[in-house]
Order: sequence, then structure tokens, then C-alpha cells
Amino acid sequence: MDKKKLVVLTGAGVSAESGLGTYRDNGGLWDRYDPMEVASDRGWRRNPGLVLDFYNMQREKLQTCAPNAAHKAIASLESDWDVQVITQNVDNLHERAGSSKVLHLHGEVTKVRPENCCNEADGFSEKFVRDVGYGRVSLGDLAENGAQLRPHIVFFGEAVPKMQEAVQMVSQADLMLIVGTSLSVYPAASLYGFTQPGTPIYIIDPADVNTGSRGMHHIKKTAVEGMKDFIEILKSK
Repeated sequence: MDKKKLVVLTGAGVSAESGLGTYRDNGGLWDRYDPMEVASDRGWRRNPGLVLDFYNMQREKLQTCAPNAAHKAIASLESDWDVQVITQNVDNLHERAGSSKVLHLHGEVTKVRPENCCNEADGFSEKFVRDVGYGRVSLGDLAENGAQLRPHIVFFGEAVPKMQEAVQMVSQADLMLIVGTSLSVYPAASLYGFTQPGTPIYIIDPADVNTGSRGMHHIKKTAVEGMKDFIEILKSK
């Protein structure tokens, strides 16, 4: 018998308990860095060295972090469900926790690409994307085609090329779980609206969340504690 499909949408809150800072919360990264300077297309064109240094710092921090109990709980769901993770996060903690199907909406910090590739002109081809792990990338580090290497990240002001793939996944879900995001980052925040009518949706986040008219089940806890509750809910069904 085929397993039912569970789609899990995650945000920065799922990695916060691993020691990775969130972006929009008080004290988050965007309180300390101007996102338009370090994570935008305009910022890249103005000062690519600053952008590279910012993501070098993110890789260095990621290397010191490990998947937490929430990442591991999500991975464990694969024993009973066909689990597809869609993450807004650029870290690799879901993969390191054992999740086998992870779609990164906003890119991956451990990967780079030529600055003139993976765009609308080439159909967002990832042919020249390569993994640098936790290594540093500097001005003058060039791709095979001679172009400057840039982070494989969806900057502010750029299209989210995997959004349609994510929509398709959500539309086929038998159950949807949202973890560690207050649904304020678009277009990812709109994904739950593509579930089929009647599909149960659970959201785990300690903050108040505008769940609209979809009747979401809100587990108002951190990712680690909320995943414990969610797993118990699944066991009771």
C-alpha cells in the first residue's frame, strides 16, 4: 500500500534551536545586517565582496551546528509517510538529519554558481551549480565559464524558480505541516493555500499566526516541543 503524502514547509524557526539565528525576529540577522546590502541583487552588483563575506560567515556558522530534535523528528516521519520537505532555509540540516526529499525554495548556502547562470535566460538551469561545503568564496574565484562565483541563493529581487514545483507538491498532499515560520515571507507563505479542500494543515510556531480561513491546527510551541505534540497527534489517528 502506498504511503500517504505529507508535505512539510519549514522556516528559520526549525533551525533556531540548532543555534542558527532567525532573520526577522527581534535580534535576528536583519536587525544586524541590511538585507538589501548583503542579500539582494542590487547589493550583489554594488558590493559583491560584502555579499560573499556574509555568506562565508553563514557557512562558517553552519559548520558548527548540528540538526536538532525537530529536524530528526521530521526525518523520522518517513517510516510511515511519503514525506516531502519544502524549506525556506538555506542550511543543510534537514539532509543531515536524514530527510531524503528536500526542496530548497531560497537556495543553499553550501553551493555556488556562476553569476551569469541559473537565471531566467537559461531556464534556471543548475548545470553549473557546485557544492563548496563550508569553504570560503572570494572575489576572483571563477567558475568554469570564467564568471565570478556567487552564492546559490535566491536574493531579494530575484525570482523563486522552484515555487511551481513546490505548489505541485502541496497540491498533492494528504496532510500538510508547517514548522518554524510565521507565514510572513512570500511567496512561500502562500503555499498552504494550494492544498486541496479538506486537507488537514498543522502549524508549529510559538508566535501568533494569521491562519486565515483555512482552519489550521496551531501548536503554539517551538519546533522541538511542537514536533513532539505533532507526532503524538499522528499516533492517535
